[in-house]
Amino acid sequence: MEKRTLPGSGKPGWLNASLLYKVFGGVLFAYLFLGFMVAPCLNTLLSVFREKNPTTGAIEPFRVISYFFSGNMPSFILSSVILAVALVITVNVVGISIVLLTEYFDIKGAKILRLGYMTTLIYSGMALVTGYLFLYGRDGILTQWLRGLFPQFNEKWFGGFYAVLFTMTFACTSNHALFLRNAIRNIDYNTVEAARNLGAHPFRVLMKVVMPTLLPTLFSLTVMTFITGLCAMSAPKLIGYNSINPKIVELAGTTKGEIDFPQAQAALMSIILALFTIILLTILNHYERKGHYLSVSKTKAKLVKQKIQNPVGNVLAHVYAYLLFVIYMLPVVIIILFSFQNYGAVNAKKPSVEAVTTINYYGSEDVEVPREGRKPKIKENAVTGVFTNPKTGDAIRLSFILAASAAALACVIVVAAVNYIFKQKNKKRAVIVEACLLFPWLLPTILICYSYRIFFNNNIWYVFGQNLYTGENVRLLLIIAYTVVKLPFALRMIKASFYAIDEELEDAARNLGASGFRTLLRIKLPIILPSVLAVFALNFNSLFTEYDMGATFFNPNANTYAKVIESMSTPELQNDYNAAGRQCASTVFIMIVSGLILYLVYGVGARDLGERLERRAKRRQRLMRLTGKAKKPSAKAAA
Repeated sequence: MEKRTLPGSGKPGWLNASLLYKVFGGVLFAYLFLGFMVAPCLNTLLSVFREKNPTTGAIEPFRVISYFFSGNMPSFILSSVILAVALVITVNVVGISIVLLTEYFDIKGAKILRLGYMTTLIYSGMALVTGYLFLYGRDGILTQWLRGLFPQFNEKWFGGFYAVLFTMTFACTSNHALFLRNAIRNIDYNTVEAARNLGAHPFRVLMKVVMPTLLPTLFSLTVMTFITGLCAMSAPKLIGYNSINPKIVELAGTTKGEIDFPQAQAALMSIILALFTIILLTILNHYERKGHYLSVSKTKAKLVKQKIQNPVGNVLAHVYAYLLFVIYMLPVVIIILFSFQNYGAVNAKKPSVEAVTTINYYGSEDVEVPREGRKPKIKENAVTGVFTNPKTGDAIRLSFILAASAAALACVIVVAAVNYIFKQKNKKRAVIVEACLLFPWLLPTILICYSYRIFFNNNIWYVFGQNLYTGENVRLLLIIAYTVVKLPFALRMIKASFYAIDEELEDAARNLGASGFRTLLRIKLPIILPSVLAVFALNFNSLFTEYDMGATFFNPNANTYAKVIESMSTPELQNDYNAAGRQCASTVFIMIVSGLILYLVYGVGARDLGERLERRAKRRQRLMRLTGKAKKPSAKAAA
């Protein structure tokens, strides 16, 4: 075989640009994976076994572990496990209910009910918890109303385990509203009709025919719900419940003078949390590999909604459906209503027509501040809106930049990695790259963030002697953490879109002399672009109001939007007279942003080309009718 030579030299052409790209890419990938995934987490693991005996100075590997289990720290783990188990039951009951009520049973007003049940998709996390506190908390509207009816009513009733369970139950059904809804809509109605023709009772058809087809999806949702309950942060933090994640953040910021081994205990709790996550994901992966199949007819029929024949059962189903609707919608309606009320109405929790204003969004006004035992005092320019308050405005801009940067970076990394994986099909190197990108899924977010906080809070050589946790460097650390956490989701979504690329297109481009990079940009990227944009939008949506990482990395240079919203719920802010009103306006702003993104992704973006052309033609016809310019189609157009 004749060896190629480089132009102008007699040396073989093995040292070419393609090889250099591969070597550079491999070294960069190894640097990023080892330095920003493996090393920080390994450092956290080893930190547990580095503690020294204060008397002898000798390292005692199990000193922290024995101290940890001899104290009250295991109670936080037990509390989180109890919450996770209870959440699995309540979320599945409510989640299955809302899907059956809107997709399987014939319930009047199902479309309106569906919109109410899916409100948690447009506000979640910190925004949702603060919304529930505004309604049910110590100074909440419902609490004040109940105190008016019953003077001895305990104003601290909404707190602890049951309050967290209630809040998270309705916050975590969004996955059911998305994934279980799709699963039940894909059921073959021929199987349901066949069972009914054989004389099966409707309830028996539901349990023996419908539910088995949903079991794979339900199992995945159950595991996701358990992990969510185990790693809960915002609800236990604000409402008040002793769970793992808030305690880890608390210990991470504690000095040794206040408690023994605070950082080591935080590391140990993070590792225990990671073990739970790894075990659950291993079980899920094993269950998925076993496979679940359902025999369907050759001609699949669309599911027809089933009527509840029993009159009493029908009434009870409608009552239950609308009761859930009220629970979902009440916080949303109250928040929107009070976001347009002035300081006095928000403070008194009594809306009125005279108090309608946009001051919570933009502007300021003088307010009369009530003082106990003193005369009311006029405070000038006390009320400032979301977009004029410097602290809130800066947090919105910072969170927007951080979320957009991390979402874009995750998409770029994954597109390049998946392109390489498909080029190296059935090779170990491709499997290794994919496993590395899925690595963050094995670990809870709090472990990754805590590891970053400890590992990069030093002038380490790995990042050119920089301390990434001090000053404005922490913003870069947040972007890296955001990106790492979102890599697995981006990989699963974008990898699926690569299967739609015809390999003949790539072969044609190669035959025409196009390089691999040019083929990726000009051929592959336009095909997968809708999926990439969808991943970017969903990642941005979740990161814009992300709380867990923002709380772990919190310092004055990284005051994220979620942390500012949390501060609005803090009773100690006695001088922030507009906190509650601005909190409502902030939640409405989040709903608008999230709703717009979901509409672009699942509304406009989900339509195929034929549907888009049909809608465009209808809009043109409607416009022509309104303007009186409607014309009959010509013979050429008709042809």
